[in-house]
Amino acid sequence: MIEVTIDSIRVSMMNYQRVVILKEKGSERLLPIWIGPAEADAIAVKLQDIAVPRPLTHDLLASIIDTLSAKLAFIVVNELQNDTFFAKLILRVNGDKEMVVDCRPSDAIALAVRTRVPIFVEEEVMNKAGISMDKETGKPILPVREGDNQSEIGEAELKRLSAFKDVIQELNLEDLGKEKS
Repeated sequence: MIEVTIDSIRVSMMNYQRVVILKEKGSERLLPIWIGPAEADAIAVKLQDIAVPRPLTHDLLASIIDTLSAKLAFIVVNELQNDTFFAKLILRVNGDKEMVVDCRPSDAIALAVRTRVPIFVEEEVMNKAGISMDKETGKPILPVREGDNQSEIGEAELKRLSAFKDVIQELNLEDLGKEKS
């Protein structure tokens, strides 16, 4: 598993959808994940330490976990199927028993920022969907897969990446580490 941090939350200017950008610790590799506006707001509110008058859904979930004497140990984005990411909450109950709960990555991330636990991505997922940035140009470096000719990107690969095209084009190495919402 690869530990990541939240680099930023961005809004696509093309369709106003939100994307959370996870950044691999000790690397410049990024993982963009589309999320809903409510989840984006829930993550941003906590990252920016904004006080809300009543608990949000993810605050409630954290409270329920605590009330049940469980503890969120970490979250992991564990799978990518048909351009859909999957995640798991890893809970510790009674100190040593581990429980795994399936969830959306956006909900897992919103909960992780509230409980200050590590965020991980399975290596296979990062290898499939991670994006490295060229330090000189600030442009994305497309992954080279075994048997691929880097100068010949297939139509299927371009279609797969097209969902992230506008977000990728807006990425700038100078923005790394700066929060956006």
